Amino acid sequence: MKIQHPFRTALVATLGVGVGILLINSVSSLSTVLLYVGTALFVSLGLDPLVTWLTRKGLPRWASLLITFAAVLGAFAAIILIVVPVIVQQISQVVQSIQQLVENAVSGEWDPVASTRDWLSDTFPMLNVDELFGYISDWYNSLDFGQIGSTAGGTIISIGAGIASGFTGAIIILILTIYFTASTPSLKASVYQLVPASKRPRFIDLAEQITASVGYYVAGQVTLGVINGVLSAIFLTIIQAPFPAVLAVVAFFFSLIPLVGTLTGSAIIVLVCLIPGLGSPLTALVALIWYVVYMQVEAYFLSPRIMSRAVSVPGAVVVIAALAGGSLLGLLGALIAIPVAASILIIYRQVLIPRQNEL
Repeated sequence: MKIQHPFRTALVATLGVGVGILLINSVSSLSTVLLYVGTALFVSLGLDPLVTWLTRKGLPRWASLLITFAAVLGAFAAIILIVVPVIVQQISQVVQSIQQLVENAVSGEWDPVASTRDWLSDTFPMLNVDELFGYISDWYNSLDFGQIGSTAGGTIISIGAGIASGFTGAIIILILTIYFTASTPSLKASVYQLVPASKRPRFIDLAEQITASVGYYVAGQVTLGVINGVLSAIFLTIIQAPFPAVLAVVAFFFSLIPLVGTLTGSAIIVLVCLIPGLGSPLTALVALIWYVVYMQVEAYFLSPRIMSRAVSVPGAVVVIAALAGGSLLGLLGALIAIPVAASILIIYRQVLIPRQNEL
């Protein structure tokens, strides 16, 4: 094939590649902003069923929005007021304990090396303690403390920056969620206007089913998280587990993760109950029995009833979607993967299969 204008063709091709690279770089640069917007849209769809339910009860939409926003802001403030003071208190206790150990070591009241040697000898009689300490001494002498200090300093700064960035992101997502929830009808109407009039009724029907499915899924997961968090707070307080309020918040957030969230959160709580000086093996055993029973109740009683209005997704699809979403977007990807899979199933069942049956 002979090219009539090779220079122009090459120029257009080069410009096309440049535009493509520019778009890819732009999306990469705006990934954090897109993540905030996507999360806010996801949460707002979860709040929409509550607003709709309050409106059906006779409240005007502005009152329904006001009640919903007050509940969201109250939950956000409660989590901060519960977690932050406890974390600050525990960090101060850890610092005081470390300071006391250092003072005891300097004054000679406590010899960490001798104490550790005696403990190892008593606990593991068959262990050659002298040889073990020789290996530790050789490893200690090979360390570059200058590099370790700079790395540790950089890590501490990174952790602080990450905490500040996470808090700022949560505020941004909260503001965007309020805006999207308040303007959901107008946003939907604007999107519907982009579809040709002949196909608009069918598109509106599918879009309403998808948004309702996502909303019910989010509301259901939050409900399961609240149930787990409240019951965990009561139970952990009764058995005198360490930090029951913080562990209840851990149970709530991990319950939002599909499939493995409740299991992972329960494992963390049981391990915390095993920490010497804070919990005990008996406390951990009682917590283990409780969460094993709770997971069965959640799987066979709570979840089927709470999630009954969301689109059911086959187990294999749930696993694949959660793995793919987690690989692409981390924790958020794992959270939104299931409703995205449900939306694809709606399109598959109501668009693709009927079209294939007509051929």
